Amino acid sequence: MDKKKLLIATDSFLPRWDGIARFLIEIVPKLAQDFHVTIVAPEYEGEGIALEGVQIIRIPLHRFQIADYTPSRFDASQIRSLVSQHDIIWTQTIGPIGMTAIRLGRKANKTVIAYIHSIEWELVTKSLEAKHINRLLTGLIVKKVAQYLYNKCDLLLISSIEVARILRKQGIRTPKIVIRLGVNADRFKPAADKAHIKEQLGFSKDAIIIGFSGRIGREKDLKTLYRAFIRVEKLFRNVHLLIVGTGVKGEEKMLLRHHRVKLIGPTNNIVSYLQAMDIFVLPSLTETSSLATMEAMAAGLAVVATPVGSINEYLRDRKNGLIFPKRNPYVLSLKLEQLIRNPELRQKLGGEARKTIVENYTWDRTIERLKEILHSF
Repeated sequence: MDKKKLLIATDSFLPRWDGIARFLIEIVPKLAQDFHVTIVAPEYEGEGIALEGVQIIRIPLHRFQIADYTPSRFDASQIRSLVSQHDIIWTQTIGPIGMTAIRLGRKANKTVIAYIHSIEWELVTKSLEAKHINRLLTGLIVKKVAQYLYNKCDLLLISSIEVARILRKQGIRTPKIVIRLGVNADRFKPAADKAHIKEQLGFSKDAIIIGFSGRIGREKDLKTLYRAFIRVEKLFRNVHLLIVGTGVKGEEKMLLRHHRVKLIGPTNNIVSYLQAMDIFVLPSLTETSSLATMEAMAAGLAVVATPVGSINEYLRDRKNGLIFPKRNPYVLSLKLEQLIRNPELRQKLGGEARKTIVENYTWDRTIERLKEILHSF
């Protein structure tokens, strides 16, 4: 039987590292075993990537930025040609590439599927500065666009039941199937010698490292983490903050004000940084699943997170992590102080966190279910 042709349309892909890029890097090589896969993505600056058996088409970028995001140009003619050559159109975003693929896919009577990686109207509202004059209006416009586009799809793939509830509440009627994200637990695992890894990264072996990995966007609310860190570093001389990622320059400058904050740019191998950490913090204002948090849990870290998106489905307060309220640096600092003073609690929570991921969230399950769904069309 001839392989079906799968077009993956995304406004986020390498060399811009984020959760969508990591998701695609994990699943696309396996999907290419069953499908002829083409990816159409923005032409971001930096070292690209080649995937065996996968064609990657790049769309040039605009010159302006929205927060830390540079959108691609609309290229209807090229995407129309790609849509006509493929059987299934699978979008990951509703930026210029994603929305064009959905619209043209629907017009060409192709099977159109979307994976919902974020609640876009929440993301854009929280990623813009609070004083931005058009912040709320932009959020309303994005919500209307999302409602229109997602109702044009044949199927929506979502990461949790909570996302389904949010979409239904907004009048998005398209059928939905939960496809949970996974983690490569053989790669993301506790360090065999944490002290040695700390020294390799320039820390003392007895340093207590609080960490975060991901895009440095306003919606990640690293200001809350920074303020909490300022409180706890006054109590403990060996505490450091390690941030792995890049994004809004103003946020980066804020973090670099303190001599005990180490900021690492984007990297395609975050495992050693996670293994050096003792505590992982996700202070986000909006998420769907948070792949970064799941990876930290697989690495056996004590995680402190806000209860956003589907995090409550896998992170249970005082069972395999700790929860704190959004935008509350004081409560976060108390949670951090508790973990710093109690290494046994860190070990217990980290062990339970890894057990949760290993038993319930693997890429093999994700890919198996994805193949099953894609083959059904």
